[in-house]
Amino acid sequence: MKVAIVGAGIVGVAIAHALLDEGHEVLLVESREPAFGPSRGNAGWIAHTDILPIASPKVLGQVPRFLADPLGPLSIRPAYLPRLLPWLARFVLASRPQAYERSITGLAALQTRALPAWLARAEKTGLTRHIHRKGGLYVFGDAGALEAARAVAKRQAGFGIKVEMIGPTDLRDLEPGLKPRFAGAAWHPDTAHISDPHQLTMALFEAALERGAVFEKAEVTNISLGERPSLVGSEGWQRVVDRVVIAAGAWAKPLAAAMGDAVPLDTERGYNVSFPDAAGPLSRPVSFEGHGFVATPLDSGFRIGGAVEFAGLEAPPNHARTRRLYDKASTLIDGLPAFESGRLWMGFRPSLPDSLPVIGTASRNRHVFYAFGHGHYGMTQSHVTADLVAALVAGRTPAIDLAPFSPTRF
Repeated sequence: MKVAIVGAGIVGVAIAHALLDEGHEVLLVESREPAFGPSRGNAGWIAHTDILPIASPKVLGQVPRFLADPLGPLSIRPAYLPRLLPWLARFVLASRPQAYERSITGLAALQTRALPAWLARAEKTGLTRHIHRKGGLYVFGDAGALEAARAVAKRQAGFGIKVEMIGPTDLRDLEPGLKPRFAGAAWHPDTAHISDPHQLTMALFEAALERGAVFEKAEVTNISLGERPSLVGSEGWQRVVDRVVIAAGAWAKPLAAAMGDAVPLDTERGYNVSFPDAAGPLSRPVSFEGHGFVATPLDSGFRIGGAVEFAGLEAPPNHARTRRLYDKASTLIDGLPAFESGRLWMGFRPSLPDSLPVIGTASRNRHVFYAFGHGHYGMTQSHVTADLVAALVAGRTPAIDLAPFSPTRF
């Protein structure tokens, strides 16, 4: 079959490989460049240890404090608030205890398969050199936060995720570049990070082309409802295929609506600063819990990033937020390069209120499939998502229950 994938970020490229494995003819369509979105500048973690959705009773209680600081870990630009209200209402509903537990079940089903799927694809494509298995740390500033993290560690262990709670001495031994102000950390020895998000996505993209995939730069504005879906673009552009996969990230909402699914997709704008060719003071990824940012030693340089801003797809970046991230990081990490030497970036995380992606079949056309809305975990979940989509395209029963990811769940 000829399958078109709308979107050439990490999720779309991963799906291309899974479909090529099964002998399909693959067309990748992207309105910008390959690896344009978060695949270009994310933190570079394969964060398979994260099983807790952002929508939770704990985070809901912290929202007022976050919003009081316009440059803090979470902000909403006032002009965007009216458009965001429906998303926020869904977020509140997803934070209720029962809904929260359902989201954990769905998220864990993806996360526990994410790293094996990544390692398998890296092996098949000869790209294992891009995967660094040095573990990861989630550090805590006070004893109360560290103690609360033990309950999370217990839940993670229940899903087979390796985790060890360590004190300040062991933490200092692992990462002497951290300032001596932490009560301890959750140490995940199996956590992996990648060489560089853009480099690896492009390497996978080029490998897909070498295997026979075709790329076209075009903006898809509609998809027909026929037995053989037709991709429709501007100036008469059109392609007729057997199946379509919508993997357009933060830009997927209009296409899903055209297929009969009102998905409450929005974008969490994330910021970072990278220091090209700088080794950096850390040897592995570190997440600074309670501060809303992470630091990653990429092959391409040291990166500090995070935070969540709701302002849509059109508003210009506010790199005062990036400066705030850096200033905070400088109080927690020794030896950072000067901020002025860094490269600034802002990207659009495609976000659903319950922290779960949409993976499933379109309501109006059973030959159109969805794979978008991965939020903070697009890089992490890309290849497990690809395996699930390949099963849907082939008419097989996927390896996990896709009900938690249904486009009609809202």
